[in-house]
Amino acid sequence: MNKGIFLKRTLEIIPGGLSWGIIIGLIFLSFLHPVASAVIIISFDFYWIVRTVYLTTLLVMAHQRLFRQKGKDWLGLCRELPSERGFARLYQVVLFPVYNEGLEVLRPSLEALSASHYPKERIIVIMAFEERNALAHDNALILEEEFRGRFGAYLSTFHPDGLPGESRTKGANATWGAKAARKLLDSRAIAYEQVVISCFDADTCVEIEYFGCLSYHFLISAKPHQASYQPMPVYNNNIWQAPSLARLIEVSSSFCQMIESMRLEKFVTFSSHSMSFKTLVAIDYWPTNMISDDSVIYWKGYLHYNGDYRVVPLYVTVSLDAAYSSNLWRTIAVQYKQKRRWAWGVENFPFVVSGFIKNNKIPLVSKIRRSFHLLESHVTWAVWAVILVFIGPLPIFFGGAFFSQMSIAYNLPKITGLLFRFTLLTSLTWVFLSWTILPPRPKGTSWLKQGLLIIEWIFVPFIILIVGSAPAIDAQTRLMLARYMEFNPTLKGNKVL
Repeated sequence: MNKGIFLKRTLEIIPGGLSWGIIIGLIFLSFLHPVASAVIIISFDFYWIVRTVYLTTLLVMAHQRLFRQKGKDWLGLCRELPSERGFARLYQVVLFPVYNEGLEVLRPSLEALSASHYPKERIIVIMAFEERNALAHDNALILEEEFRGRFGAYLSTFHPDGLPGESRTKGANATWGAKAARKLLDSRAIAYEQVVISCFDADTCVEIEYFGCLSYHFLISAKPHQASYQPMPVYNNNIWQAPSLARLIEVSSSFCQMIESMRLEKFVTFSSHSMSFKTLVAIDYWPTNMISDDSVIYWKGYLHYNGDYRVVPLYVTVSLDAAYSSNLWRTIAVQYKQKRRWAWGVENFPFVVSGFIKNNKIPLVSKIRRSFHLLESHVTWAVWAVILVFIGPLPIFFGGAFFSQMSIAYNLPKITGLLFRFTLLTSLTWVFLSWTILPPRPKGTSWLKQGLLIIEWIFVPFIILIVGSAPAIDAQTRLMLARYMEFNPTLKGNKVL
């Protein structure tokens, strides 16, 4: 085994090794030394209470920013900028990588794009289909007839299957589509620095002011080409049709992204995002053999610019589909697979650390801090629910009569109960905020369903068990054992399995 492969495998083992080490270590410690285990668990409980307060505070702040900026005339602000900023020359390339999504998913995304306030003559749409999809050409022709005349340019591309060095990932298709966009820009003599590209999931529906907001932040930035631009994703396209389980999970996912937008040191791109086309070309596009392309693209920029690269949060929403299926168990399976794919972002850790080792221009302190943040976030995701739900009671179970007479045995369940009561209290904040980001209730939908949106939050503990630690442990274990995942696209739209 050469040094490069040895380093890669070592870095792939570290996250899963740490997570399993913490879980197994605490289980054995609960059996061998219940007092020490109880002290660790109580400390973790207090840490989680502080963390919950902190994260809920950030959520409220992000929510206030979102609603403070909602309804702004971003396009008007762009036009008020000095002419040398270049708004009149700024183009928007919108790239939709498509796999198995049908017309019922793609058409609303294009309709929303068509309804946006940005000058349509400066919007270039790339519908990037997969050649291996039997319906790709037929769907492309239908959409071209409907939408070709609505934008400055509209292009369908078809990504061939099985190209050398590629895996079946969204990034490979996105890269193929972006290279086609580059040829189109060259044919029209449009400079790359005058172009912002947005890579959207196929079900992404933008707000009417999205491109105005994006353009404004791009144009006022001191280093616009050294940043990615991240809107707030909400899963509202079919939220009223989705079952309670899927609705709760997707609302929580939206809130997690809002929280991350307040922690700029840790903020990376996720799902639908935008960036300078000049930068995209400079860093050689999205990875063609990694699943977590939407976050790796940030790290490619960070390494290319020697750490001088950031994500600018856009407090404007883009709406996507909630993932669900025909019954509870299938919905659980769909949600679990989706969260496991997100947790596969742990593959960023070996990619980033390997890049840090090769790059001697990034300060060592920054390398250590960013590596730790990346590792800590994935390990915490993998262990927190296991510790709180499963390991917490073990010291009492294994401690025996002597331990049960100690004060720490008396206080452990009380502190754990306090944690869950406190979590329930903070959940009330999440309940209120969840109401404010919902779209209007569709005609024909009973008002009783709005009441259900409050009652269903009692299922949060059940959700914690499903998508708390399990998907992250699954992903990290696969990476640790070199059982690499394949890209598993989430079913979109109102179709069910």
